[in-house]
Amino acid sequence: MDNCKEHEKQGFNQARFVKVLGPIIVGAGPSGLAVAACLSQQGVPSLILEKNDCIASLWQQKTYDRLKLHLPKQFCELPLLGFPGDFPKYPTKGQFISYMESYASHFKIQPKFNQAVKTTEFDRIKGVWRVQTEELEYHSRWLIVATGENAEPVIPDIAGYEKFRGTILHTSEYKSGSKFKNQRVLVIGCGNSGMEVSLDLCRHNAIPHMVVRNTVHVLPREMFGMSTFGIAMALLKWLPLRWVDKFLLLLASFILGNTDQLGLKRPKTGPIELKNVTGKTPVLDVGAFISNQVWQN
Repeated sequence: MDNCKEHEKQGFNQARFVKVLGPIIVGAGPSGLAVAACLSQQGVPSLILEKNDCIASLWQQKTYDRLKLHLPKQFCELPLLGFPGDFPKYPTKGQFISYMESYASHFKIQPKFNQAVKTTEFDRIKGVWRVQTEELEYHSRWLIVATGENAEPVIPDIAGYEKFRGTILHTSEYKSGSKFKNQRVLVIGCGNSGMEVSLDLCRHNAIPHMVVRNTVHVLPREMFGMSTFGIAMALLKWLPLRWVDKFLLLLASFILGNTDQLGLKRPKTGPIELKNVTGKTPVLDVGAFISNQVWQN
C-alpha cells in the first residue's frame, strides 16, 4: 500500500487516502479470511477492513456459550486448511474461534481492526472503489463484501415493547440460561438459534415458551448416526432434489414425529428446495424434541 495525497470529493469528507494494490475485503469473518487466504496463494495481496477488534467477531462477541457447529466439521472447514484432526465431529464455539485464529496466523492475514466502513463509491473516471472509514479513505480496483448474512440483529417492532419491565434480549446478547432459573421465558422465532436457546433455558431449569410466525422445517441433526446434511448431499448426486426432500421428510417424521401436533407446521415446499428458492434454512434439532419440551404456536 502507498500513502497518497489528501483528496476530496462530494459525499466524502477530506481525508488521507491509501492505495491498496489488491482487493479490499470488508469483514474478517470466515468468508473474509477464506478469500484473503485464497488470494494470497495466487500471489494476490489484499486488505481486510474489520469494524470490530478481532477476527470472527460474530462468533466471539455475539453467540451463546453452548453453541456448536450444526454441520460436521468437514462441511464447515475453510479452503486450504482443515480443522485439527483431534477436533470433535461438531466443534464447539471456542474450538471454531481457535481454528479461525490459527487460520489467519497460518496465512499471515493481518486485518485492520476498528475500521468500520462508512461509505463506498465506485469512481468511474479513475476506475477504483473509494472506501471510506472514520479515519482513512482506501482506493482499490476491487471490493469484496464479506460481512455475512447475520451481521446485524433483526429486532421486530412489537406493540407494548417499551412498557415491558422484564429482561428483553436479542440472541446476539444471550450467553446462558443460568440467570433465568425458574423463570418463564418467551422465545420469539423458531430458527436454529431459537431452538438452541430454548433447549439451553430448559437445561438451566427455566421455563421457555415459543411463538412461531411462519411454517418451519425441523430435521434431526443426525439420522441413524449419520449427518442429515451429509445424507442429503450424497443423495443429491444421484436423485432429483424433490425425491431427496421427500426422503428426508419421511425419516424426520419417523424420528421426530408429527411436528404439526407441537404447533410447528411444515411448509409445503421441501426443506432443500425451500433453502434454494428463499434462503430459509431448515432447523437442525440438537435435542429440543428429544427433551420432550412442549412448543406452542
